[in-house]
Amino acid sequence: MTALYRKAAAMTTAPNRTQRRGGPGGSEMINGASSFAGILMLLSGPLSVLMGASGIAHDSLFAASRYAYRFDLTAWGWIHLVIGVALVIAGLGVLLGQSWGRGAGVAVAAISLITQFMFVPYYPLWAIPAMTLDLLILFALTRVHIETRG
Repeated sequence: MTALYRKAAAMTTAPNRTQRRGGPGGSEMINGASSFAGILMLLSGPLSVLMGASGIAHDSLFAASRYAYRFDLTAWGWIHLVIGVALVIAGLGVLLGQSWGRGAGVAVAAISLITQFMFVPYYPLWAIPAMTLDLLILFALTRVHIETRG
């Protein structure tokens, strides 16, 4: 009866989706949520870089009336460009399991969320989906992963 109980218990437990990764800088446990966040950062980063390049090139895509956070379009372009590069670097850190990856990812995604909020009057059809990506990244990186030991 004990063997049957163990077999049934083994069949009902959730599979362990956590992998140990890490390079010379760290050996962090990476789970599905971290992978999801890293992939989203590698998606959001280049999109932000493209938005920044458009702003730096003085594209006619953006227009805003009187607004409290009104910056020069070139300044917004550089802000988006720097944040996009930082998102890519942090995303690579998370996917490679570096110890600094999660903290950097949370910080950069939070900064990106704030700047996208400030950018809403310029291009809401871009800023609102980008804010959603940032929120998903923050949620995935700040989840508590509890590992069960058998």
